[in-house]
Amino acid sequence: MPTAFTVEQVDKARVSRRRATFFSLIFLLTTLAAWFMADLLWQGPFKIENLADLPLLVLFTILFAHIASGFCTALLGLYVINRGDTARISRTLRDEPLAQLPLGSTAIVMPVFNEDPSRIFEGLRVIYRSLEQTGRLNEFDFFILSDSNDPNRWIQEEVAWAELCKQLNGFGRIFYRKRRMALNKKSGNVSDFLRRWGGNYRYMVVLDADSIMTGGSIVKLVAMMERNPTVGILQTAPRIVNGVTPYARLQQFASRLYGPLFLAGLNYWHQGESNFWGHNAVIRVAPFIQHAALPDLPGREPFGGRILSHDFVEAALMRRAGWKVWLAYDLEGSFEEGPPTLIDAAKRDRRWCQGNLQHSWLLSAPNLHPINRFHLFQGIMGYVSSPIWLLFMLVSTLRLFGRMDEGTADPARFMMIFDHVVPVPQALALFGLTMTLIFLPKVLSVGLVLKHGRSAAYGGPVRLVISAVLETLASALLAPINMMFHAKFVIYILLGQGVSWVTQQRTASDDPDWREAIITHWGQTLFGLVWGASAYVLAPTFFWWLSPILLGLVLSAPLSILLSRAQLGRRARELGLFLTPDETEPAPELTELERNLGECYQHMLPIRELRRDFGLMQAILDPYVNAVHVSLLRQRRPGSYSVRRYFVELRRRLLADGPDKLTTREKLALLLDPESMNWLHEQLWKQPPDKLSPWWRLAMRQYNVLTATPVTALYR
Repeated sequence: MPTAFTVEQVDKARVSRRRATFFSLIFLLTTLAAWFMADLLWQGPFKIENLADLPLLVLFTILFAHIASGFCTALLGLYVINRGDTARISRTLRDEPLAQLPLGSTAIVMPVFNEDPSRIFEGLRVIYRSLEQTGRLNEFDFFILSDSNDPNRWIQEEVAWAELCKQLNGFGRIFYRKRRMALNKKSGNVSDFLRRWGGNYRYMVVLDADSIMTGGSIVKLVAMMERNPTVGILQTAPRIVNGVTPYARLQQFASRLYGPLFLAGLNYWHQGESNFWGHNAVIRVAPFIQHAALPDLPGREPFGGRILSHDFVEAALMRRAGWKVWLAYDLEGSFEEGPPTLIDAAKRDRRWCQGNLQHSWLLSAPNLHPINRFHLFQGIMGYVSSPIWLLFMLVSTLRLFGRMDEGTADPARFMMIFDHVVPVPQALALFGLTMTLIFLPKVLSVGLVLKHGRSAAYGGPVRLVISAVLETLASALLAPINMMFHAKFVIYILLGQGVSWVTQQRTASDDPDWREAIITHWGQTLFGLVWGASAYVLAPTFFWWLSPILLGLVLSAPLSILLSRAQLGRRARELGLFLTPDETEPAPELTELERNLGECYQHMLPIRELRRDFGLMQAILDPYVNAVHVSLLRQRRPGSYSVRRYFVELRRRLLADGPDKLTTREKLALLLDPESMNWLHEQLWKQPPDKLSPWWRLAMRQYNVLTATPVTALYR
């Protein structure tokens, strides 16, 4: 069937006009704001003594340009939504039945690291069943790529995989692999998969552990790649769902309400040079293997070594090789989950910050496309803008304090534009322009929802407006907190402090940790108090201008706790606040996931009462789990005498003292050795109970209690 559109029809002249429009708007807005700022600082002709204020003007101009780029993206998105955009990759597909769409062999891969096994495999179950309903399941294989270094998580993953395959008849289609050596984190995990099995597939759909994609969206995504042979990466725009805490609900509400405006604007000027966000995307395997291998950066961490934020770089490398990268921003059925608390979001940002700052090495890399350099620069500015903002505010404060003895400028002085008096105070005009760029996209987004009659999906027009106002107030309070976080991260990285790869926290709590909140936010609180007290004593008027920033900093700890309480988030949902269409009109896959997880966690309640080494105990005692685990291990060649003695000693210590006396590394070593796992299983069942050590006698009693409900059923 002929198609109405292919990406090859997007000519360079059209793309150039769009980008000229985008960058010209940024330039005009930034020039206007810089002009206002210069006139406000110098209030007359430039003099030599005004050079002291030049750094302030430079900082302001950089910050304003960063804000202007976001505003111009939203403005162009408004134009696209109202007028329509013919140059979008989703037009490649007509309203064709899913059964008739062209597909190629596709691997759906999910790298995991110490994640909740129930969430991983129930999410996979939902995706599998959804694909099965499309009738196109035969074109897809599923891979769980584990780098988990927690023995409990590892064993739970294996058992859950085996049970899922039995229940879905998925053996030979759903695969599980645990790497022996977790090199280069997520990107290394995916690269290892591609080296071993990539040649079997034309495409690869990359998911995160918290990703959900409907079967229809996956089929359409792959079909778009088939219809456009010059596209190397096709990225979806995943919606944030399943937020429970107030913080998570605020993030998913903001993303769902304001996101369409920005996403449409991004596609307007990105076109075939968009970005890869690392998940919920489809990749053409052969060119990705050939061209997207990540380079080692000069030096050591945090700036050198392996690249942490791999996705932007991989997109740039694919473009350098001539492959297009598109954003399927209007494709329905792509979801992810966000961090539940402000502190968890900051932990994730800490890793992203280091990865993005590493991109500074690549800004001058040879043969990269200019737009990809701009993407890398934007990623850097996403974090560097925070210390610049902080520096701008501090320099402004010191400048004001330093000139207190000279008297202040006349606050009633009006602007002069081309020798005409404009009856607006200068500072107020500049403030108004900045606030317009920040908040107008929010107003326009609410207006679009009301205009198109979609407010019922957000709880109705009244609740929509109330939620948007509350979200705006919350974001204003959180902005200085995030500024301080990011400024701290940048400073630490500049001082040479790297970041470790930690498990992401995805579950909400009704009892947040006050101790962690105080330890995390005390510096921000103290900074806000000192800054505010100084401003109030020396310049009371300036203090009130600073008050929105100071309020967020001083209240950072209680605000963090308040937004982390799951019961408050549930109460907000009951009141109809921060609702999204994905809650009021959920996709069947989201409803199924919620129901399955509820049942799964009920079954898993006994596990939470067991010892922290339950996974190791289960892998040794339970015949079924032991067999599954050993069958998934790679058989080792006979080692040297010293290696064999090492494992013999580990086995002896484990039997005599239990796992409490072994380090995590030693437990993992035993779990990786099939000979040791077989020997331990046999020895424990041969010995009479009175000959066992106290730890193993207790383990036997716990195991016998659980045999009434088979251990494998605990993972659904």
